[in-house]
Amino acid sequence: MNLVKLSWKYLTFRPLSTGLNVLLLALGLAIITVLLLIQDQFEKKMNRDAAGIDLVVGAKGSPLQLILSGVYHIDFPTGNIPMDEAEKLSKNRLVKNIIPMALGDNYQGYRIVGTNHDYPALYDAQLQSGELWKKPFEVVLGWEVAAKTGYNLGDEFVGSHGISEGSHEHDENKFRVVGVLEPAANVLDRLILTSVESIWFTHDEHDEEESEHADSTAEHEGHPGSDFQESVAMKGFPHSDQSRELTTLLIQYRNPMAAIQLPRLINSGTSMQAASPTFEMVRLFELLGVGITLLKGLAVVIIGISGLGIFIALYTSLRERKYDLAILRAIGASRAQLMLLIFLEGIMLTFMGAVLGILLGHSFLSVIISQNEQGVVSSLQPWIFLKAELWIVVYALVVGVLASMIPAFAAYQTSIAKQLTKA
Repeated sequence: MNLVKLSWKYLTFRPLSTGLNVLLLALGLAIITVLLLIQDQFEKKMNRDAAGIDLVVGAKGSPLQLILSGVYHIDFPTGNIPMDEAEKLSKNRLVKNIIPMALGDNYQGYRIVGTNHDYPALYDAQLQSGELWKKPFEVVLGWEVAAKTGYNLGDEFVGSHGISEGSHEHDENKFRVVGVLEPAANVLDRLILTSVESIWFTHDEHDEEESEHADSTAEHEGHPGSDFQESVAMKGFPHSDQSRELTTLLIQYRNPMAAIQLPRLINSGTSMQAASPTFEMVRLFELLGVGITLLKGLAVVIIGISGLGIFIALYTSLRERKYDLAILRAIGASRAQLMLLIFLEGIMLTFMGAVLGILLGHSFLSVIISQNEQGVVSSLQPWIFLKAELWIVVYALVVGVLASMIPAFAAYQTSIAKQLTKA
């Protein structure tokens, strides 16, 4: 007697009831699958993007906003900081290395980041083609930017003012692509990197008070900004004869004592604020954890309802099939085989629900990513399967076994004589 085949026949005999129970279970498991994928990849990506950065310094405001804008480039900056204070901080004995960043422009929503060569070196970035920038308005494209825009070495484009897409263009100066980075699976993939001076000179063109200076420097060597010093700006801290501003400073500590002294020194003794990526990410994960817990709770409720539905379906079906079970007993089936028959039905239902739920979860995440072409969500991989998803299958099978226990025990107690006499 093939119990597996017989169980399958009983399930397909009521396709609507079977399909509804499978779908309800799959929806709950799909929610858990999406949460697992997002939580795993999001935490790994956040930790990877913040690796090597001990402290972020910027304008006063929200520390979390400062981290999100300066490290992950997914929020608006808190403002700008004076260049003289940044230079003074760069000479502090507690600072091992300081990476300046100037923000304020974008191209098709991808942020143009003014910085020095230490920034791509922080992530051990490798060039797919070309070289790093050497002059103002030379840029290096992240892999995702190059893939989405189709730009390659020598191509030119005009940046737009502001962090988000849709602002007016800086058509006075064009950026020229001199390099493209290899895929790095980090924040560099979606950035356009250039020198700090490029950002300064771009905004000089729109500053009426400095328009005469911009015109005169534009004639010098074919690039605006005669105060540009390649040896200093590319390999260290940018210098300028004018009063300039930066957006963010990424700092690496010289020794463990810096973690205690430097943030307090900056927050209390300057007009800037310091924020720790590690501390702020812990806070962020705690905030997100509340929402994730609620969604997981909703998924458990849905799975519980589906388990109840499977129990009702099996119990109702059992009452209608008592005569069939009695016939099976009469032709030689044991009580244990009848019991196993019911368990197989519950396990088959939940296994199909688990497989469908996992596939639905990955599909839902794929749709979400397709609707967010930029930002952190766009960098997630929807078709990566985690080991933790195996526990989803196990969890579903446990639900099937529990839902089948009472109907299986009732099948075990089926009386041949009583049922055949009724017939």
